[in-house]
Amino acid sequence: MPPRRSLTRDRVLKAAIEVADRGGVEAMTMRRVAQHLGVEAMSLYHHVPNKDAILDGVVDAVFAAIELPGTEIADWRDAIRARASSAREVLSRHSWALGLMDSRRNPGPATLRHHDAVLGVLRRAGFTLPMAVHAVSLIDSYIGGFVLQESNLPLSEDVPGVADDILDTLPRDEFPYLAEVITEHAQRPGYDHTKEFAYGLDLILEGLEARRK
Repeated sequence: MPPRRSLTRDRVLKAAIEVADRGGVEAMTMRRVAQHLGVEAMSLYHHVPNKDAILDGVVDAVFAAIELPGTEIADWRDAIRARASSAREVLSRHSWALGLMDSRRNPGPATLRHHDAVLGVLRRAGFTLPMAVHAVSLIDSYIGGFVLQESNLPLSEDVPGVADDILDTLPRDEFPYLAEVITEHAQRPGYDHTKEFAYGLDLILEGLEARRK
């Protein structure tokens, strides 16, 4: 029988994330995290004082997984685009974190580093302080909203199947534009609904660039 790995704060947080990935943030109790690790719940308190500490820790871990915007990238839009794409990818895996990321009162080092880096890209690009704040709010709202929508849409798994099911029962004379979208867009070969994220993000970045100038 292999020796049991020693318990650490990082292992506790990793287990908490895995529990939440399976059952949502409501499942992230001290008892369930302990069960996932194969230990008694009391053992966790040597590494995290309470559930709030776990919530703070997992939020910081999620931020740490998101790619920081590179300072070496000349165009601020490219830097923010890369960061936004990474945020969407990470949050798609941990969509339960959306409701936590802006609610914690004790941000960790990765969280602070992330926000500072994003603001830094915008400020160095010439955004005024109020405009930089507007930009962060707009971009993050778009990312969060898109991830939330994606996580709930059946389209994310089977676009052709869902489109066919809708079309089978859709009165085309009554809803001609919906029928057009399905037949002339969603059912076209190569259609990929995930590309909508990049399209919308580009519109936001172009609009911000116009305001910046």
